[in-house]
Amino acid sequence: MARLPRLIVPHQPHHVIQTGANNQNVFLDAEDYQTFLGWLRTAAKNYKVAVHCYVLMPNHLHLLVTPADDTGLGQMMQWIGRYYVPYFNQKYSRSGTLWNGRYKTSLIDADAYFMLCSRYIEFNPVRNGMVARAEDYPWSSYCHHAGIRPDGLVTDHAKVWELGNTPFQREAAYSALSQPPLTEEDITLIGKSLLKGWPLGSQQFQTALQARVKRQVLPAKRGRPFKIKP
Repeated sequence: MARLPRLIVPHQPHHVIQTGANNQNVFLDAEDYQTFLGWLRTAAKNYKVAVHCYVLMPNHLHLLVTPADDTGLGQMMQWIGRYYVPYFNQKYSRSGTLWNGRYKTSLIDADAYFMLCSRYIEFNPVRNGMVARAEDYPWSSYCHHAGIRPDGLVTDHAKVWELGNTPFQREAAYSALSQPPLTEEDITLIGKSLLKGWPLGSQQFQTALQARVKRQVLPAKRGRPFKIKP
């Protein structure tokens, strides 16, 4: 099925992925990771996008963010690209595009899937065999959420604040929630929604979202044109 046009809804969390062209590496050393994160922090502040969770992998990146309006997320990603791509090309004596097209995003039902998406993102290095524990990977938000190392880039989502009344309670609860590995079903569901641009949420959430934005948010069944009820 074809991907739907990108759906951005203010004040809702969005799972974002951007990959290197032809799956090439886009981060080659510690300076690259640090430089990208610095520009991400600046752009997120400038365009009013709250970054709740992230991981930078050698050839791609994941973000879990909440934009304050319907243009800030796109502007943030474009701004970072305008700085990071020339930096990378100059440093490694290359030219041309760095990314595999535009970023992809999936709008998230926070009540049902926020914590699941956080685990999906922060445990990406573990699933890929790069580290044995999420806290051993330096280029993600896991250490912030687990209370190991504060990260000024991260804005804690309301679902994280619900985990406890004190930072220690929240950090302990977050670590405990992260222990069971994601099921293959969860991994497939999140990945498919992200790559197809589908919202990830309950049927009730999807129905309410469709009525709110007055457009198709999931692929229509074959042979039946999509209609918005007045």
